[in-house]
Amino acid sequence: MAQALTLARPYARAAFEVAHASGSLADWSHALNFAAVVAADPRVAGLYSDPRVLPAQLVALHLPEGVATDAPFANFLGELAENGRMVLLPEIAALYDDYKRESEQTLKVKITSALDLDTAQADLLRASLKRRFKREIELDTHVDPALLGGVVIDTGEQVIDGSARGRLQRLASALTH
Repeated sequence: MAQALTLARPYARAAFEVAHASGSLADWSHALNFAAVVAADPRVAGLYSDPRVLPAQLVALHLPEGVATDAPFANFLGELAENGRMVLLPEIAALYDDYKRESEQTLKVKITSALDLDTAQADLLRASLKRRFKREIELDTHVDPALLGGVVIDTGEQVIDGSARGRLQRLASALTH
């Protein structure tokens, strides 16, 4: 995994710089995420090492509908195919999205709650996190009934455990020490 990230980083940075310069960050994000889903398909993985499959065929397979074969994104995929790096597309897409969020001053926050959050709760949480971190907030919500109640907020750098399970664990730890 670490090696894949190391190999993917320069490609993600190059894709970000091309997209940023052309003002098409969202289009590249969409195209990279599409290509990453294709690359993650186990049926496609076998094609990367097949000498009968040409780089142009791999590019066509990973190219989203509506993107021209001579577009900068197609050229980017061509470089990946020529260098045998198509397998890195999921890591490239993830890194690209990180660069995109950073440039847009957006923080992706993973929210795990005991119950499904309704729209009003999600909006209130987003506004509170925006005030705290002074950035736009992109919420990624998940439900885990094992939390019993409350939420766990994970910003990638900081985890705020406001769950009932977390409070009970802290209480048990305090009582045993």
